[in-house]
Amino acid sequence: MADINNKISKGMLGKKLGMTQVWNEAGKLVPVTVIELAPNVVTQIRTPEKDGYNAVQIAAGEIDPRKVTQPLTGHFAAAGVTPRRKVAEIRTADAANYTLGQEITAGDTFEAGQLVDVVGTSKGKGFAGVMKRHNFAGVGASHGAHRNHRKPGSIGASATPSRVFKGTRMAGRMGGERVTVLNLTVHAVDTEKGLLLVKGAVPGARGRVVYVRNAVKGA
Repeated sequence: MADINNKISKGMLGKKLGMTQVWNEAGKLVPVTVIELAPNVVTQIRTPEKDGYNAVQIAAGEIDPRKVTQPLTGHFAAAGVTPRRKVAEIRTADAANYTLGQEITAGDTFEAGQLVDVVGTSKGKGFAGVMKRHNFAGVGASHGAHRNHRKPGSIGASATPSRVFKGTRMAGRMGGERVTVLNLTVHAVDTEKGLLLVKGAVPGARGRVVYVRNAVKGA
């Protein structure tokens, strides 16, 4: 496995605005997700001598300074930036090329045609059954069937092993999890408005925070 400290990575925190469709050069409609990438700022630089690895901490999103804890207030003050709502860390080999308080924009980070990964929190769907949560087929609904069409069926417990195995797929809370979608294509970058158009869907509801990085596979 390649050493993560030897890889150059780039990323930004943004906000999902929603989906739309645009025309490409071939005259075909392309479904895209619009992500607002306001300028991010560098709030910390990690080095192997001090932290054991190379990384850059970025922050984005305005927040009332009164709502920030004292430790975070001092952290942002040391970087010379105003308090931000969200922070993220990027492990990258070129961390030494960044400076505290440096602004990172969409135009400097991404370009049309490149592959990116988008990380977000999926929509919460509450308590769901096995058919919705795990794509179970259910039970036949022909004549003579009992009212168990959407039930999970046997869960496998008998004299051996006399227990239910951990991880058995059952009904439960669905969604609201960290999800990463790999290898999405950047359709266009609007540097003036700070917008990124990504082909396809990304996790989460409109208005939620997402993290966009250069693809870690297949790039």
